[in-house]
Amino acid sequence: QVQLVESGGGLVQAGGSLRLSCAASGRTFRRNVLGWFRQAPGNEREFVAAIGWSGAWRDYADSMKGRFTISRDNAKNTVYLQMNNLKPEDTAVYYCAAVARDYSIAAVTTTRAYDYWGQGTQVTVSS
Repeated sequence: QVQLVESGGGLVQAGGSLRLSCAASGRTFRRNVLGWFRQAPGNEREFVAAIGWSGAWRDYADSMKGRFTISRDNAKNTVYLQMNNLKPEDTAVYYCAAVARDYSIAAVTTTRAYDYWGQGTQVTVSS
């Protein structure tokens, strides 16, 4: 059974930093795109960042560029999201996700590309 488990969320003041982790189990994702999404109350789930299987390719939503960094450790089957200069509008539940198909980058900025999802971790940024 595949599981993705996020950790690292919490409460932080505006301008602060958090590092989210997502550990996968049940299969390897060393040949797969991994991503982060977020969902605020009343909003749709939105793309945050994605990373290719080697880590060489990365993509970010425009509002996260320069503040967020996605990375991965294939030996640990884990993806990370370093979030700096956090703003109140970053408050949301953050989800990690994995694409099942090897070496596929199709539509990876959309939720429909992902087959596996974590349970989410809450990030709250106070002003």
